[in-house]
Amino acid sequence: MGDVAVGARSDADGPERRAEDEPVERGEEPTAEPDGGEDTEDVAKRKQQRSFLKELPLLIGIALILALLIKTFLVQAFSIPSDSMQNTLQRGDRVLVDKLTPWFGAEPERGEVVVFHDPGGWLDESAQSDPGGIAGAFQGFMSFIGLMPSAEEQDLIKRVIAVGGDTVACEKNGPVTVNGKALEEESYIYPGGTPCGSEGFGPVEVPEGRIWVMGDNRQNSLDSRFHQQLPGHGTVPVDEVVGRAIVKAWPIDRWGTLPVPDTFAEKGLAAAPAAMGLAGAVPLVLWRRRLRASDAGRTARATGSRIED
Repeated sequence: MGDVAVGARSDADGPERRAEDEPVERGEEPTAEPDGGEDTEDVAKRKQQRSFLKELPLLIGIALILALLIKTFLVQAFSIPSDSMQNTLQRGDRVLVDKLTPWFGAEPERGEVVVFHDPGGWLDESAQSDPGGIAGAFQGFMSFIGLMPSAEEQDLIKRVIAVGGDTVACEKNGPVTVNGKALEEESYIYPGGTPCGSEGFGPVEVPEGRIWVMGDNRQNSLDSRFHQQLPGHGTVPVDEVVGRAIVKAWPIDRWGTLPVPDTFAEKGLAAAPAAMGLAGAVPLVLWRRRLRASDAGRTARATGSRIED
């Protein structure tokens, strides 16, 4: 009666022994308590912070590369430095310029607002200054990724009035005409201004591959009218066009698109080039008809058939 059975355990040490000897479920590992009783959640947070700090340089590098690619091939921001495009654009506005479509061969069209490099002699190079120091370094970095204009780039922004093959003119205090058709410019030229001032210009025949540009603030814009003594007679090579300004992005309260005014979509504006194309097409059509008739005659003679005229 007083002997204990071999292999039996007392109730006092039973639960503890069972906890120690209980096998671990398959697929699980025993969890070790953190040293000093540190919370597991704090350890995980520290690991996430270290991981983020390690990845941060890579993320910054990728962001810079993407910004550079966007600036080079898609869009670029430009700052408006003067009043020559008022009221469409104000001094200090930021515009986004589409640089993608020119890569596919698209050329500027009448009515578009475009940014272009100085074709030579339009800007006073002495007036361009590099801020230097920290400000200069910051502007250089921001211009590199396309968020600010470069102090070294000589760029202008104007509206395309005429393209290659057009004839543009303006009589004293009169409207600007393209291929003999007057433009209705009240919707975009500076209020109170005249289309071309008191002197007028032209007629000017725009060579192929070039454009004639004017600012919307005609009384305060040194545009094509004032550079006719230079090579190109005031016109700008299409190759110097950076792209079309499509959006006013900054300040926020001036955000908006830059559409082509309706007057440039009116019929008859491109009447002269169309007439020239038609005149060139007529002889070609007649020649093709005569060639086809001759071929048909030879076929008929060879087969003995008769052709009804």
